[in-house]
Amino acid sequence: MLRADAVLRALEGLADPEKPVIIAIDGRCAAGKTTLAAALQKKLGCPVIPMDHFFLRQEQRTPERYREPGGNVDYERFLEEVMAPLSKMEKFFYRSFDCGSMTLGQEISVNPGRIAIVEGSYSCHPALWEYYGLRVFLDIPAEEQLRRIGLRNGEEALTVFRDRWIPLEERYFAEYRVRERCDLIL
Repeated sequence: MLRADAVLRALEGLADPEKPVIIAIDGRCAAGKTTLAAALQKKLGCPVIPMDHFFLRQEQRTPERYREPGGNVDYERFLEEVMAPLSKMEKFFYRSFDCGSMTLGQEISVNPGRIAIVEGSYSCHPALWEYYGLRVFLDIPAEEQLRRIGLRNGEEALTVFRDRWIPLEERYFAEYRVRERCDLIL
């Protein structure tokens, strides 16, 4: 996979064995973030933490929170439960968000090594930015994005993505200049 090879080449310059390297894979929905993270995990044998596990719980879903660019994920909980121990290469646990029950679900254990991957939209949120050694942005043309979402999620969900989730992502990307600031754009 060409994308994985590009990330592996970028990692070569970050070869300090004493420092953990946390890779962020952010980008537009349906651009291939999960696929790229899985390919890298297979090659590197490192943990992948999906931002999808950190959707807002029901009580956090307020109009004020949704007005905040990138505010539709629980980056505060992610910072505390994941980034703090991950940056010290310490074993940790977190509970993933369960979309079916709209609550925190199963506990996930992570035993990180020197390299770890955080995958998903909003992974380059400013609250998390400084923790990364490599930031990757995956782009996709709008027509292809909608085609993939329709295939992956169905036509009904495509409407929700087009009307709600994509505009929230685009606002986050624009407000924080995520694409422009990333180390690698694929």
